[in-house]
Amino acid sequence: MARFSVLGPVRARLGDAQLSTGSPQQQALLAALLLRNRRTATAAELIDAIWGEEPPSQALAAIRTYASRLRKVLPPGTLVSESGGYAVRIADGALDLTEAEALWTRAERARAHGELCEARALVNEALALWDGEPLANVPGPYAEAQRTRLEEWRLQLVEARLDMDLEQGRHAESVSELTALTAAHPLRERLRELLMLALYRSGRQAEALAVYADTRRLLADELGVDPRPGLQELQQRILQADPALAEPAAPAAEPAAGIVRPAQLPATVQDFTGRVSFVKELSDILSTAEGRVMAVSALAGIGGVGKTALAVHVAHAARPHFPDGQLYVDLQGAGPRVAEPETVLGAFLRALGTADSAIPDTLEERAALFRSVLDGRRVLVLLDNARDAAQVRPLLPGTEGCAALVTSRTRMVDLAGAHLVDLDVMSPDEALQLFTKIVGDERVASERKAALDVVAACGFLPLAIRIAASRLASRRTWTVSTLAAKLADERRRLDELQAGDLAVAATFELGYGQLEPAQARAFRLLGLADGPDISLTAAAAMLDLPVEDTEDLLESLVDTSLLESAAPGRYRYHDLVRLYARACAERDELPPAERAAALSRLLDFYLSSAARVYAIERPGDRTVDHLEPVDHPLPGFTDDTKALDWLHTEAACILACVQQSLTQDGLRRAVDLLLAAKDLAESGASSHRFELATRAACEAARATDDPHAEGRARVTLGQVLNKVGHFDRAAAELERAADLAATADDPWARGNAANELAIAVACMNQHAGSDPHVLQTVEAHVLRAIEVFRQDGNRHSEASALCNWSRVAAMMGRTDQSIELARQGVALYDALGISFRVANAKYTLGISLSQAGRHAEGLVELTEALHIFAENRQRLWEGTAHYRIAQVHLVARHPAQAAKHAEQALSTGCVGGDWMRANVLTVLGKALNGLGQLDRARACWTKSLALHEQRGAREADEVRALLRPVAVV
Repeated sequence: MARFSVLGPVRARLGDAQLSTGSPQQQALLAALLLRNRRTATAAELIDAIWGEEPPSQALAAIRTYASRLRKVLPPGTLVSESGGYAVRIADGALDLTEAEALWTRAERARAHGELCEARALVNEALALWDGEPLANVPGPYAEAQRTRLEEWRLQLVEARLDMDLEQGRHAESVSELTALTAAHPLRERLRELLMLALYRSGRQAEALAVYADTRRLLADELGVDPRPGLQELQQRILQADPALAEPAAPAAEPAAGIVRPAQLPATVQDFTGRVSFVKELSDILSTAEGRVMAVSALAGIGGVGKTALAVHVAHAARPHFPDGQLYVDLQGAGPRVAEPETVLGAFLRALGTADSAIPDTLEERAALFRSVLDGRRVLVLLDNARDAAQVRPLLPGTEGCAALVTSRTRMVDLAGAHLVDLDVMSPDEALQLFTKIVGDERVASERKAALDVVAACGFLPLAIRIAASRLASRRTWTVSTLAAKLADERRRLDELQAGDLAVAATFELGYGQLEPAQARAFRLLGLADGPDISLTAAAAMLDLPVEDTEDLLESLVDTSLLESAAPGRYRYHDLVRLYARACAERDELPPAERAAALSRLLDFYLSSAARVYAIERPGDRTVDHLEPVDHPLPGFTDDTKALDWLHTEAACILACVQQSLTQDGLRRAVDLLLAAKDLAESGASSHRFELATRAACEAARATDDPHAEGRARVTLGQVLNKVGHFDRAAAELERAADLAATADDPWARGNAANELAIAVACMNQHAGSDPHVLQTVEAHVLRAIEVFRQDGNRHSEASALCNWSRVAAMMGRTDQSIELARQGVALYDALGISFRVANAKYTLGISLSQAGRHAEGLVELTEALHIFAENRQRLWEGTAHYRIAQVHLVARHPAQAAKHAEQALSTGCVGGDWMRANVLTVLGKALNGLGQLDRARACWTKSLALHEQRGAREADEVRALLRPVAVV
């Protein structure tokens, strides 16, 4: 079937082959016929369409010639002559325009039925059919009129899709696109209205109001009119902080083809028994959540009493009352490192369809966005194993129709408005029912008294009963009396069986005592690790066993309910089981030194693996040669992606291992693990925890008077502080690190301290072009770093230092040298075969070329760097590249493009923290100023000034000058 396109160049295709449509006039004839939707056009109409009021003398003959040529190209029967004119006969859906119109019709119908995600997907599908300017290069008045019509319709589709974006809560992501569109179509008020709403919902109220002021001035100057009533009303509602504006009236949803309804509840246990009154009490509360501000129930009780099982059972039963989804998280409240609320909120927001780029950094902003996203939805949130009310409060929905179930070992009397439930042990009847369901009616019926003895010995704790029953069920030769006799022996139970957390320990003792020696050893030793879970390969290293044998052991522990399978190849303990396992290790592990040896093997595993990832990402970097030697084989990562995936998957475990290993024997290896895992600090995902671990390493090294370890730890801390924009603090750490490195004669620390110190001092003195002393100091640091790296044969780090030297040369006005040094950095990285780190060199080269006025070349390098950063999940560097591209476009007098990239930098985040955010706002303000959006420009500069003043940054002077009067770019 032949297919035709008019939403771009006029094309015809037959299968995979493109057909020739001839000269522009011949294309004009074909377009005129296609756009008549199978209707016949007379020769006179076609002449008028192609040439207008002044046709050539041989116009009719030309029409016949064009038609004849088209017939030879198109399938037979496509172009027909009838009634003195011509028509095309094509199949339904063979023209891109009619396909787009059909998609729009379906989108309108879907939106009318509340299917917002489907409607948005259909509009995007329609927009994707455009391939540049409609009827590109087709001459004639008819084509010109149709071009105008089709372009207007495309803009209407874009506005409709952006409107749906805002209904779905995608306001932060929409700002960049709307900024570019309003710059391209300044008199289009609907786009201005959408931009105001997107800015307001992104927490940028001043900019939203500034958009209105800019619009009013532009309309008065250009057309002599006021903004339309809808725009005026929106301005008033923003001024009044109308709550109805805060979030869309329709439920927010996944910005994809389907509505996101998270279903995160763990599976309910099939043999759930009893708790009838509690089930009814909680179910009644959840069933009335609709129409209430929020329903919160907090279940409290000792470990093993069945809080989670009850909560999950009730939550599953209540699912019909929460059609928009159910969220679940284990808050690890009884463990040494509880789940951080900001991390949980990030996971919840992603599960609800929020893009990573739209998730803010701070706990308060994430909590506010979480409540906003849930507005209008009916979602159940199950917060399992909470430590206290402070951990829970930011995670509560707070909106009508939503509910939260909370489980905790402590009673949350300070959780305002919560319905408190104290969960006690089971009644004897309920306990016996649970035991019978697991063991089977036949075995219990004949030994009812023995079964009662068993559940009584378990203290009627559900988890204890489940473990005892599971052991019996797996041993067909045992009778119930056999198990009862074992439990009757008080030496097998703790005296505190029915009191506090020790009751849980007694329950675990029952299962632990039945383990084979190899199982018991694995159970004890793996419980020593601090990470939230452990991978199979890490467990094998810790146990010093082959992976296959380790998997068999761990799966057998899962069968006994003493271990959980978190995911394929990953295992975790219930937090109280972990505590019990550690107690067993202290009591039973002989010789005692084996505990330290197991943790040492785990540290070796992480260091060896992280070093391998580092080496893959940075060929030629001799850092791995300076790391502490470890007794563990290198992992066999098959490619760069799998290596980086491993590092990010193991992030929490790696950093927990670092903090757990900061002892005399493990200190240097723990510090080196931070060096090898430095990508975690640059990705933006684990930066905060990485900084905490690094600070702990600094203190531990100082306390043990180890200048070698302390120097490396402080270099790493300086690198982290540079990334977040705390350059003065970074400089102080790096100066101390340089002294320690000299004392320890550590070439790695000496080179990297000098290199990072150059960055810190340069960034502290961005406007130091008139202070040659400062620049000479920076250059001295860089040259010292290069000298050390060359002596050490570390070509990778030499390339990094060359790029820093390039930046210094640019600051000193030595433009040619700056470009040459950056090119040397790129060449060195290319020679080493690096795909990722070359992005930093291209980034530097792009800046140098741009500063030399070679903007087109600079943009090429910066754009390549941007793509490499994005591919390698370096989100902060990706945002920083957007910022630099915005700067180049600004200097090149492309304010619309500058504004677009500046908005993307704000949305993504940048290296340099609030300092860089302020710089981005300054550039965005200049771009908006260049677009004539003066009030919004001032709003950006005002915010930028506040951020710079908070830090005492020198850039504040530049921003004050911009605000003094409104500058003209």
